[in-house]
Amino acid sequence: MAKKVMKFGGTSLGSVERILHAANIIKKEQGQGHQLIVVVSAMAGKTNELIGHSNLISKKFNKRELDVLLASGEQASSALISGALNDIGIKSKSWLNWQIPILTEGEHNNARIVNMNVNDINNYLSQGGVAVIPGFQGISKSGDITSIGRGGSDATAVAIAKIFNTDSCEIYTDVDGVYSSDPNKVPVAKKINKISYEEMLELSSLGAKVMQSSAVQTAMMYDIPLNVKSTFTNRDGTKIFNQENIDYTKTVTGVAYSKDDAKITLIGVEDKPGVAADIFEPLSKNQINVDMVIQNISADGKETDLTFTIKRNDKEQAVSLIKNNTKMKCKNIQMDDKVSKISIVGAGMVATPGVTYKMFRSLAEEKINILAISTSEIKVSVIINENNTMEAVRKLHKTFNLD
Repeated sequence: MAKKVMKFGGTSLGSVERILHAANIIKKEQGQGHQLIVVVSAMAGKTNELIGHSNLISKKFNKRELDVLLASGEQASSALISGALNDIGIKSKSWLNWQIPILTEGEHNNARIVNMNVNDINNYLSQGGVAVIPGFQGISKSGDITSIGRGGSDATAVAIAKIFNTDSCEIYTDVDGVYSSDPNKVPVAKKINKISYEEMLELSSLGAKVMQSSAVQTAMMYDIPLNVKSTFTNRDGTKIFNQENIDYTKTVTGVAYSKDDAKITLIGVEDKPGVAADIFEPLSKNQINVDMVIQNISADGKETDLTFTIKRNDKEQAVSLIKNNTKMKCKNIQMDDKVSKISIVGAGMVATPGVTYKMFRSLAEEKINILAISTSEIKVSVIINENNTMEAVRKLHKTFNLD
């Protein structure tokens, strides 16, 4: 008998029929003698619907009240799943975030789970019950409902696996595992049977939508094995393990892309110690995450051009902060929000020379210009014109034999 976390995403719960189907999957697992904690997302489209309602009221809807509003989506799913399980003869009970409680810290809309009470749920599991918990949310020390970011149900599932010391954490979604690229856009993409935490973390942070990057990071920190499976097929999923499972024979594991980036270039910045810190300090204080950074120094060494990328939603605020920054001066500010980030990821890059050249040559053959570059041991990312996104993804997918 094993203790398991089973997390069901929004597409797995997108209708009453799908909720009933998920309930039958849970019934089958319990029939094998497992103790089960089920974590649920809101039904597909529900979170966006709630955000739409808040936007109609105010474009600056209060963050505390937005968390209260959004948390209702997962709470509804919890009740529906638990009700469905009881109806088919499985003892089940839902717990809301404040009933456990799930303790969080951090600001509204971006909190993180720090602990939760395990006693009541463990007692319930020992009595043969299935515990159902809403993902994506918790409660602060002051008693406010908090959310932990879009896709946060994955993070909830992994946190529960750690705190309850479960034997496994299974993520049920609408695809039967992790693919070498988005199978909806690249039909020849291959399913990856096994992948390391490091590779999965890079893919999820670079735009792959199968798992939230913070959830993968938590799993990696505490060595919690993950299994991504389909709610709708019986095929084997993708197992996500520690470094011992890295396949160094495969140069590139996958190609990821994101189309929510913007590129900002500061022209004619005075080149002196501390200028980069002065530029990025106000962005950091306003929770704007900077990704790629490229610096070009003039021939006389007196000025520099600085290019960096941020999320597209932050572009207006970032430009405003730069213009009002009295600690630095530049001759001009250029912003391009019609860009995308294309990345190749693979543990085999560490031991394989020429991967970067091969990537750049492939893009050149398609006459795709590279605007910015970022690298790590197992990743190469480039910024290109947004119009060339899928052309670049398909070319790289073919170049590295992933079709």
